[in-house]
Amino acid sequence: MLKTLPMKFRHFPLAALLALSLTACNSSPTAEQVPGAATAAAPAATPATAAKRLLFFGNSLTAGYGVEPEQAFPALVGDKIDSLKLGYEVVNAGLSGETTAGGRSRVGWILRQPVDVFVLELGGNDGLRGLPLSATRANLQGIIDTVRRRSPGAQIVLAGMQIPPNLGQAYATDFKALYQEIATKNKLVLIPFLLEGVGGDRALNQPDGIHPTPTGHRIVARTVWAVLQPLLK
Repeated sequence: MLKTLPMKFRHFPLAALLALSLTACNSSPTAEQVPGAATAAAPAATPATAAKRLLFFGNSLTAGYGVEPEQAFPALVGDKIDSLKLGYEVVNAGLSGETTAGGRSRVGWILRQPVDVFVLELGGNDGLRGLPLSATRANLQGIIDTVRRRSPGAQIVLAGMQIPPNLGQAYATDFKALYQEIATKNKLVLIPFLLEGVGGDRALNQPDGIHPTPTGHRIVARTVWAVLQPLLK
């Protein structure tokens, strides 16, 4: 049984996120596996007392694949926010297996309620599958455009990602550069590399070599917090 989450931290039910993403992905399976789910459920309404909302939008790294929800970096950031009484409700809208195409399809539904800070963590699955960078770029731009239409005042934070050169050094280099290009074009706050100090370290990753362990998530949380903290004051 999953442990109870902090009062101001919400993790969208996997079934709800999975149901939303099914219409977006008609391609081959992603590099990440999504556990089966049954009935979709809409997220609970935002508590009236929540002054602001911080939303993490990503794939299994955000969702906390292989660890308890409270061990994933969004929850750890939420704990820090609560301890400092910053008045943000933290929402984890991560979905294992998500590509940028899937994220672009479901982001409008996720943003039925406005947000103040939107952390965008997508693209890793695109890169692992060798999808065209032009499509990844267009999908990320589409997500950013949707956030700005739905929540014009939101601060958008883009989490950069890197991939091993399995598909060629040129592809890996261009993939890494894509995040800086998008951040510069849209004047976004950039986390240069979400998995800084974690990616490639066997001791900090689960046996698949992709998803952080609880210790790895703590390091990721510190990386994210260093960027987010100035935005939340």
